[in-house]
Amino acid sequence: MSDIFLYTGIFLGLLMLLTHYRSLFGPTVPDRLVGVHAIGSKTIVMLILIGLIYKRVDMFVDIALAYAMLNFIAVLAASRYFQKEKGLYDESQER
Repeated sequence: MSDIFLYTGIFLGLLMLLTHYRSLFGPTVPDRLVGVHAIGSKTIVMLILIGLIYKRVDMFVDIALAYAMLNFIAVLAASRYFQKEKGLYDESQER
């Protein structure tokens, strides 16, 4: 059974390379932010898979939850920064 988790982790790592390409060479900043968030989401799943392989799911779930919270806050902060400071979104059009 751990072979399935191992091969799933390898496949997920290959998928992370594709999203890594999008986060480095995305045409726009929002594309790059989505790429970074996708890498973070895949990392959370990878942490759970590592916990299943080592039969220590309880410890790795705690680590994955902390990482998920940090990833969410970091993407929100970065998107807010780029919205306000870099002018990605024009607030005059909203009203």
